[in-house]
Amino acid sequence: MSSAFADLASPALIAKYEPVIGLEVHVQLATVTKIFCGCPTSFGAQPNSNVCPTCLGLPGALPVLNRAAVELAVEAALALNCRVRPVSRFARKNYFYPDLPKGYQISQYEEPLAEHGWVEVSVDGAPKRIGVTRVHMEDDAGKSIHDGFRDSDRYSYVDLNRCGTPLIEIVTEPDMRGSQEAYDFLSELKQTLEFLNVSTCDMEKGHLRCDANVSVRPKGAERFGTKAEVKNLNSFRFLKQALDHEIARQVGILESGGKVLQETRLFNPDTGETAGMRSKEHAHDYRYFPEPDLAPLRIPDEWLDQIRARMPELPARKRARFIQSYGLREYDAQVLTATRSVAEYFEKVATSAGDARLAANWVMGDLMGTLKAAGKDIAESPVAAESLGELIALIQRGEISGKMAKEIFQKMFSTGESAAAIIEREGLKQISDTAALEKIIDEVLAGNARQVEQYLGGKTTVLGFLVGQVMKASRGQADPAAVNSLLRRKLEKH
Repeated sequence: MSSAFADLASPALIAKYEPVIGLEVHVQLATVTKIFCGCPTSFGAQPNSNVCPTCLGLPGALPVLNRAAVELAVEAALALNCRVRPVSRFARKNYFYPDLPKGYQISQYEEPLAEHGWVEVSVDGAPKRIGVTRVHMEDDAGKSIHDGFRDSDRYSYVDLNRCGTPLIEIVTEPDMRGSQEAYDFLSELKQTLEFLNVSTCDMEKGHLRCDANVSVRPKGAERFGTKAEVKNLNSFRFLKQALDHEIARQVGILESGGKVLQETRLFNPDTGETAGMRSKEHAHDYRYFPEPDLAPLRIPDEWLDQIRARMPELPARKRARFIQSYGLREYDAQVLTATRSVAEYFEKVATSAGDARLAANWVMGDLMGTLKAAGKDIAESPVAAESLGELIALIQRGEISGKMAKEIFQKMFSTGESAAAIIEREGLKQISDTAALEKIIDEVLAGNARQVEQYLGGKTTVLGFLVGQVMKASRGQADPAAVNSLLRRKLEKH
């Protein structure tokens, strides 16, 4: 039925409506241990092995707050331009599900860690701020496994390793007006959190999960429509597909004279459709009450200043600086700030090379292409940033040609040696000495009398052939510009 309504909504009908979208993003913090106990957070362990009485919710076990988790959460909040509350409180969020052994989740409710922030995205070339309502801390539940076993048709399995893993939940304002804005917001958020090393944001491992609240209203209307919540979107592509389908479904219902129901829906990536999961006509009563085993979380100004001081330059600011200081194109700046490791590598190359634009071309071109072919990321590069910068500087000084540099780079990548070591060992230094070049040119002219006669007869295109012969005779080490100049001079004397 939902697919039928979506099919009824043509692009022209959809254009009559304005989507209203807000996101709830759950992010696993990159701590070694869980939020309230010392169990490891490592992924891929044997089921139900990374557990203890605290994360299993056994009677008498008491939670102890992980300081590292708090600091990572505060870094995220500051990066999202939020106001960090000096005092926040934990609460018990009560509900019953097989993968929640305590029968409640420790979260924050009325007094969250941070509030009132924003993330800036580009919409049609203009900046737009997406409001961040709140950032709060909580522990994760376990994982129910409904397939993959021989008796999965009769039983579900539960792995509690994830219980107690530290999370932050980032709740936005309903400020997004299309699936592309939501996609761009989540992309900027992910990049920021990765830059901070707050989270790996590995969506395949559940480190970044997203729920979307979406409604539609006629363009120009101020009142929001009835929203549906689409749960557990674990990829950017699925987020965009789910929102596009849900927008079309709701428009189709309204255009058919129906009424959109407030409900929770799931996205099926195989069909590209959302399907009803449960009604949300009435808000679920989680019976929040203050967590009696945890004191209020107090973050004094001194601690906040320490956390702020250690934070790196964030992607948006780094992009702007690369454009302004290095004269890079916007696209190049975006590529070179895709990850913190790429940005840091590039800056080291630029400093060593003395030419930021040439450094950008080499990093984005030869280096990234070779790394991709080798199945490596930039952290695994056999070519150190300073070594690549030195190679580029040799080109700038005219000691090697661009063609030679590419050959040397491949040898650097294969061996891990410096350019200087390879040039010294293989005698690859560019020949710029006039006397040495003249000797090679004289030999080439003597051995190619027919081409010389053709050139003197007006067929000047053979100059390229003669340059090529000189480069071949010098094993590519001759300075091409000097060869051109000397060849012309000698041919004119003829």
